[in-house]
Amino acid sequence: MYAIIDIETTGQSAANGKITEIAIFVHNGLEITDSFASLINPECYIPGFITDLTGIDNDMVRDAPKFYEVARKIVEITQDMVFVAHNVRFDYKFVQEEFKRLGYDYQRETMCTVRLGRKFLPGHKSYSLGKICDELGISIEGRHRAAGDALATVKLFEMILARKAQKETKQSFGQLKLF
Repeated sequence: MYAIIDIETTGQSAANGKITEIAIFVHNGLEITDSFASLINPECYIPGFITDLTGIDNDMVRDAPKFYEVARKIVEITQDMVFVAHNVRFDYKFVQEEFKRLGYDYQRETMCTVRLGRKFLPGHKSYSLGKICDELGISIEGRHRAAGDALATVKLFEMILARKAQKETKQSFGQLKLF
């Protein structure tokens, strides 16, 4: 089981930044079975360049739950799941840092769709989410928003799983001796 996750943040550094939005889609390898999405009040100022990129501004998050108010839900929905994200180190580090501030050691196995894409969908000029999705015909409703990017990552992940299964089937047939 997989928890496909995307976050939006106040900046690039997990040590200094905070999460402003999170989306989680639980996937069983075939389809989405559960989901959770929420704006998050970062309890700090959202810089203008982040608002320009994401559309998330200080007014939008003013009444949103703080991270500690959604932390339990995040732990529960990702329990016994592989944490999957596009450029997983970024998202995972931010989530870990938010939990660290609460005194909780958040640990999950991780999987990166950038790395998987390079392995199972080779030959693309760029593996950034926007560019790889454009090339593969995956539409992103709400680019640079957690739910939109996470759903696009789900579709990319499903393509990767299909290609992986195809490759494994070819390999097993290649090892089969007919005579």
